[in-house]
Amino acid sequence: MSKKNTPDLSEAFIETCSGITGGVIHIAVFLLITVFPLIYDNSYINILETKYHCYRVCMLGMLGIALLLGLIMMGIDFLEFKGAHTRHLLKKTTSFGSYKPLEAARISLFLFWISAVISTLLSYYPQEAFWGNKGRYSGLFLLTLYVASYFFISRFGRPVQWYLDVFLGSGMVLCLIGITDYFQMDILDLHKAIRASQAQIYISTLGNINTYTAYVAMILGLSATLFALEKRPKKAVWYYCCLVISFMAIIMGCSDNAYLSIATIFTGLPFLLFHNRKGLERYLIILATFFSVIQIIHILNQIFSDIVSGLDSLFLVISRFHSLPALTMLLLVAVNRFYPLSEGSEHSSHCIHYWKILMSMVALIIGFIFLDANMFHHADRYGSLSTYLVFNDSWGTFRGYIWKRSLQLYAAFPLSQKLFGYGPDTFGLLTNNQIHQEMAQVTRQLFDSAHNSVLQYLLTIGFVGTLAYLTFFISSVTCLLKNQNHSACLYGIAFSVLCYALQSLVNIDLPIVTPIMWLLLSIGIAGCRRPHNP
Repeated sequence: MSKKNTPDLSEAFIETCSGITGGVIHIAVFLLITVFPLIYDNSYINILETKYHCYRVCMLGMLGIALLLGLIMMGIDFLEFKGAHTRHLLKKTTSFGSYKPLEAARISLFLFWISAVISTLLSYYPQEAFWGNKGRYSGLFLLTLYVASYFFISRFGRPVQWYLDVFLGSGMVLCLIGITDYFQMDILDLHKAIRASQAQIYISTLGNINTYTAYVAMILGLSATLFALEKRPKKAVWYYCCLVISFMAIIMGCSDNAYLSIATIFTGLPFLLFHNRKGLERYLIILATFFSVIQIIHILNQIFSDIVSGLDSLFLVISRFHSLPALTMLLLVAVNRFYPLSEGSEHSSHCIHYWKILMSMVALIIGFIFLDANMFHHADRYGSLSTYLVFNDSWGTFRGYIWKRSLQLYAAFPLSQKLFGYGPDTFGLLTNNQIHQEMAQVTRQLFDSAHNSVLQYLLTIGFVGTLAYLTFFISSVTCLLKNQNHSACLYGIAFSVLCYALQSLVNIDLPIVTPIMWLLLSIGIAGCRRPHNP
């Protein structure tokens, strides 16, 4: 082999290896964003196990095939190029680069995994902590799959637009099934195996309404952001259709965790959009669309009152607001006035500054109202909203009770458990051992989860693991929001995972939905790689 031909062969070898690795990732990602959300087996009876096994097979298949092919390519590299590419790859893989948020994300994720390992080894129930088989299958094994797949996809994956378009496409199927379930059509005949009294809390191909709206929250965050930033008319129409359907699906899901996801969109997007008039126009369209969808659902509820269960809580309050039609029309008029000004106008001075002031004022008002309702016992001033404002044991379907008792249980931990927790996904074992009788008497149910992702991690993998997880998540989102190319896809992923994260503060991390959050983060970080970073 002549020296003249070596560089060409070397470049061809790199391209071949990269193409093979990318192909393995493409197949795994495609299966996760199409088959995984829609697959089911025995109605809702084993929906958790079905999703868990689907994810496990996809990820183990991807990592196993990649490892096998990697060993083959490594052998070829040592035979043909004396291992030059392997040494270069190992150097890149073990280095962290100079971009601080990306470096912090990688280091903290590694610490998160190490904390989970230590937690499992120190647990009273190491086997259960490893498999999570006494909880929701979110033990060390599943956490390891999350971490391993994140490192592999974010390192070797190539960000491509079709990932997100296919994700939205399968999401639309999922949402439309959920919407038909709202009208009790049950087109997949999934409700046959459950009691009639439970039909309203199980929906689409995801099961419980809280789980369903957690998934739709990611679809909503992505579609809203991509629509807001898309410049191509045909693409903008596609993202707008996804936005309308996801708004309708998440409202018809009738789960209170939807409020946090929707609030994330309306409070966070202005920081991205209010740099110019075009962004302000798109924001007003999203806002007008939201109120229009609520009105449409309200009308449909009246027409099909004998079929649908109807809206409740805050969505019901909004739908019955007498001035809602006028407010929607006012927003549409505002859009029409902004549209001719948006073209060619790149800067909208002070808008973001004013928005920060407004959000600060809103936060202070909400804080005052919460204190007034709880400390000064003036809950009656706020009518039906007092259900959300007064924090007691029954708040949030007894989330108030389990949150309070979770903190008390954590305070009673010895130092080692404070640092590393009771063991991954052993919350149910902990509560069964410590507060089983009291929990049953107060709530008339048994909690195997804290219904708060942060508290769940705090008790199961401890302070070290929880801090590492939060650092990882915040650093990853920071990378996505500060991408140099101002990629709409990366912004969309950032808001998608933020919508998931905010609702997870009152919800459960399940292998029905959580794997998609990790997958989106992996794809996003793959797109954040820069020439000066590994």
